Parts: sequence; structure tokens; C-alpha cells
Amino acid sequence: MAQLYFYYSAMNAGKSTSLLQSAYNYRERGMAPLVLTAALDDRFGVGKVTSRIGLESDALIFASGDNLMTLVSEQLAQGKIDCVLVDECQFLTRGQVRQLTEIVDKLSIPVLCYGLRTDFRGELFEGAQHLLAWADKLVELKTICHCGRKANMVVRLNETGEPVRDGAQVQIGGNDRYVSMCRRHFRELAWD
Repeated sequence: MAQLYFYYSAMNAGKSTSLLQSAYNYRERGMAPLVLTAALDDRFGVGKVTSRIGLESDALIFASGDNLMTLVSEQLAQGKIDCVLVDECQFLTRGQVRQLTEIVDKLSIPVLCYGLRTDFRGELFEGAQHLLAWADKLVELKTICHCGRKANMVVRLNETGEPVRDGAQVQIGGNDRYVSMCRRHFRELAWD
């Protein structure tokens, strides 16, 4: 029975690595995963899912105006799809998360989404908010703060390494712009 999964964490917990491992497992068994990623994040090339440990896969890109049910149905018309894997799912819209539920419920294709839960202010991303509400399975992937505690928050840094408390919710970046921290250390840098 197909289900909608949401794998979430702070940055650097291996979300993309986990997605790529799932895609590999499907392919190794002769199955066909469909990998999607947000058009917003092109740091490693357009239409690529890349992990920090060097793994990568080609992917179809989605933008906020795209209908994912239509996209998947068009791909399904060209061949079988055994699973849909979505990277950077925090950038999904409410409507796109609803479309993913349709892919699961109407097409009986499992959908595995990987992304951030909260932004640098500790607020939910739109995609994460609706995945938390509508996913069949929620799985937290864990990473650690510099103090050794579980990191569940992300601090945005400016060019000089100082924490940023205001600004646009979305600013693409990696370790140069973001640091995962436990709530205690996040509070000290971002809230106080």
C-alpha cells in the first residue's frame, strides 16, 4: 500500500544521501524511481540531487507553479514509476503537497519527501507544514550540534559569520551560510 513519507531534519543530517540511497535501492531491484528536486536549489547544477559525501543523481525539477500530479502522470505515460522521491521538499507549496497525496492515493505510488522542517527563524516552511499535517509517516533524521546534543534548528550566517535574525525565508546556501544547532544554542544566537 502506497504511503506519503516525510523525512525531515536540520541541515547536514544526510537527507539527500538518504534519498539517493533509496533511489539506488529501487534501481538495484530493477524498479524505476522518479527523483524530483526544487528548481530553487541549483548549487550543484540544474536537475541534480547531490549529497555532501559525493553521491548524485539526475532529477526532474519542480517550481512553485508546477502541478506534480500532472508531471508524474506525464512521466508515468512514458514508463513505469515505482516510487517518487522529492528532495528539498520544504519548497513545495500547499497545493503541491496535496498533489503528492493524490499520487499516493489515486496512482498508488509511494512518495518519499526529504527536507527541512523549519527555517533560520524557527518557523515552518510551507511544504514542511503540510507534510507534517498530511504525511502517512514522519521520520526525523538526526544530526548534532557542536555541543553534542541533537540539532533541530538552523542558524543563518552572514558573510562575516554573524547570525542573521531577519530576511527572506529562502536563501540558498550550504555550510557557508547555515549551521545546525540544538534549540539552546539556537536560542542564544537567533532569539536572544
